[in-house]
This record gives sequence, structure tokens and C-alpha cells, in this order.
Amino acid sequence: MLEAEERALVRESLEMARKAGAQKARASLSKSSMDLVSTLNGEVDKITSCLDRSLEISIFADGRFGSFSTNKVERESLRGFISDAVDTVRMLAPDPCRDLPSPEREVKGAITGGELGLDDPAYAERTPAQRRRAALDPCLKEKEGKGWKLISEEGEYSDSRYLSYVIDTNGLEALHLETCFDYGVEITIADTQGRKYSGYWWESSPLLSGFDASDCCRTALRKAIAQTGSGRIRSGRYNMVVDSEVSSKMVSPVIQALNGYNIQQHNSFLMDSVGKGIFPAGMTLLDRPHIKGQTGSRLFDSEGVATREHPIIREGVVQEYFLNTYMAAKLGMEPTQEDAIRPVLLPYGCKPGAKVEDLLAACGSGILVTGFNGGNSNSATGDFSYGIEGFRFENGRITKPVSEMLVTGNFLKLWGNFIAAAQDARPCKAKLIPSLAFSEVDFSG
Repeated sequence: MLEAEERALVRESLEMARKAGAQKARASLSKSSMDLVSTLNGEVDKITSCLDRSLEISIFADGRFGSFSTNKVERESLRGFISDAVDTVRMLAPDPCRDLPSPEREVKGAITGGELGLDDPAYAERTPAQRRRAALDPCLKEKEGKGWKLISEEGEYSDSRYLSYVIDTNGLEALHLETCFDYGVEITIADTQGRKYSGYWWESSPLLSGFDASDCCRTALRKAIAQTGSGRIRSGRYNMVVDSEVSSKMVSPVIQALNGYNIQQHNSFLMDSVGKGIFPAGMTLLDRPHIKGQTGSRLFDSEGVATREHPIIREGVVQEYFLNTYMAAKLGMEPTQEDAIRPVLLPYGCKPGAKVEDLLAACGSGILVTGFNGGNSNSATGDFSYGIEGFRFENGRITKPVSEMLVTGNFLKLWGNFIAAAQDARPCKAKLIPSLAFSEVDFSG
């Protein structure tokens, strides 16, 4: 939690900056704590406990700007640190586009840090014994089965708390608190011929009451078993269904292409796209940053600007770029917010409540992608090439596992062939992107 002494010290850091010659300043205190228990083959392998505290201060002095951070958050250390920071800024080239956000854009309602219901008091009551049990209880009891033998089971339980306190010389004061309970596991098996396959699964929640990792290891095992006998199929164009666990891979490049920095650098395949119907009519991507009780929700961004629910793409039409104060000034445009906080792709082209199985049925045949293995995309052109693993499906049913193949294309063309979006996004993920379906996608083996 934020101690009264820490709050006072952060406020004092602004006064130190002013006394050293800065006209404006923003100070951000970040605190985090985490306890982690790793397991290997059903036994405790490693225990880690971490505490971190740092202060970042942004200095606006004589038309110049600099940002500095330190983990020595004590009064005497800060006094010399901030004085040196201001002196350093004065040696930099002027940058008239640098400024604090206007006060009317800054958040007003982030007072206690708990407004979004993300800070669980149960975190403070967790004991080492409880953490040990949370790491060991999900572990597999069976070590082999029909056609497989367990090679390794690597699990990791952690719980953590994060605090962000931001103030500036315009009068901003904002606090965010968030806890997280998390478990992930990777299962590796060998088939009867000694070939190895792996499966991974995880669960996470900001609230202990919403955290259930009991089925993680069995889910990871099922994923590993399902991959046995996987291999290439013939290269060609197929319908592609992307599972919700990895579907953000198709949406993140779109969001990045709308980032102000990429626009300003002419490094975006969505240049001059605002107000244009670039995507299929009916496709809507929202930013919903205020969903209570869900990881990733935020009332403000790193500048202290109030976040808001708004459309990023509405009915296929791009609505805005993500422009912080600096990039907006560089581009001569109105500022928005620095990034998408909690992007949500609405259902499209299928019945309400549809899941990945419904997309398979709608597509008939094609490739279901359940994992990406390396690859890259070009933010300027939208071209991409990713390694994939997943399954061939026919008549809406999975027929065989697929691996060692590439999916290639261009994001503009890919989204032009968008068929459907289900309604099965996992609420524990930062981006609420459901399973997706596309037609005429190039695969090569």
C-alpha cells in the first residue's frame, strides 16, 4: 500500500524539481511485491520473493525535456538526483512539443486505487504454506497413459501486488492498485517412438476468489497429447481459425499500426486511415479499460490521462490514432490516449455466445491455429510470416495435428478476408480477443 511518508516524498520531489529550475514536472512512484513457487515434476524446485520500488520523474525545463528513474527513494538521495536531472535536461536540445497533458484531460476519480476492484485484501494474508500448496495441488498424479509417458512437468505459482502513484505540477494525483494470482504449467511428454510434444496452460485473476488453477496441468497434458503425430500438410490456401488463446497475434499489429509514434515515423500500414472503411463492415474493436475486477483495466495511462471506453474501429471504419501529448503535438493533431488499454473485439458473423467449435463448423475445412512459433511482421507494409502449430479440420471436425508450417500474408488482405469472431475471449487476458476465422490464407510446409 501507499504509505503517508511515500506520498509526501513523491510530492516533495516535485518541489525539488521546481527549486532546481524546472517549470513543470511529473513524478511516478511504482511499487511491487511478488512471491513465486516453481515446481518440477511435482516437487518444489525454487522459491522466489521480490520487492521493488522506484521513482520516475519527468522534467520540463527551459523548453527541454528528460525522464529519469531511481530506486533510491529516500529524501537525501532524491535531492541530489533531481538536481542533477534538471542540470542534464538543460544541456539537451529544445523540444517545443514536450508538455504535460492539459489538466482537463487528466484523471479525476482515481483516488483510492481500488475503484476498479482489482486489489484483493486476501493477498496480504497469504502464507508461505498456502503458496506452496497452490503450486503443488494442481500437479499431475498420473505419469503415463495410452501412447504417452511424462517427460517433465514445470509449474509456477505466483501472487503479486502492484501500485502506481502519479502526480504532476498541473495538480494531477492518481493511484492504481492491483493484485494478481497466477499459475502456469508446461507439460512435455514422449510418444511410444520417443518423439516429444509439449502443452501449456495458465490461469490468472486479480482476485483470489476468482482464481482456480486446479485443471491447469490436465489441460496442458491434453494439449500435449493432442499434438502427438503432428506434422506438415500440403501447402496451399486454407480457411484459418485462430484459437482465442493466441488470437491477439492477429489484432496487436493493427493496434500498433495506429500508434502515434509509428504514424509520425511513417512506419505504419494504416497511414491516413482515420475515417476510412479499411476493415469489413460490421467489424468493431472497442477499448474498454474500466471493466471492474479484470486484469489490465486502468483509469489512467502513464501520463495520468483519463482512459475512456471508445471505439478503435467501428463498423470497419478506423476511428482514431493513439496519440499521447507529445505525438499529438508532433503531428499537429488532437491528443487521445497513449495506447489501447483493454481492447475488445466484438462478435462478428456468428451467433451470440459462439465458441471456436462454432467457427470450425462455419468454415467447414481448414487449419485451426493454436500456437505461434517465431516469425515476424513488418509494421510499415503489414506483411507477416509466422510459424504455427494446430490442427487440420474437415467438415467442422479436427482430423489431425499440424506443425512445422508457416502462415504468411498481409494484414490488410487478411482482415479483408475476415469471416467471423466468436465470443470466447478469456477474461484473464489483457486483450479480450475471441477466436477468429479468415478465408484464403496461405500456408506452407
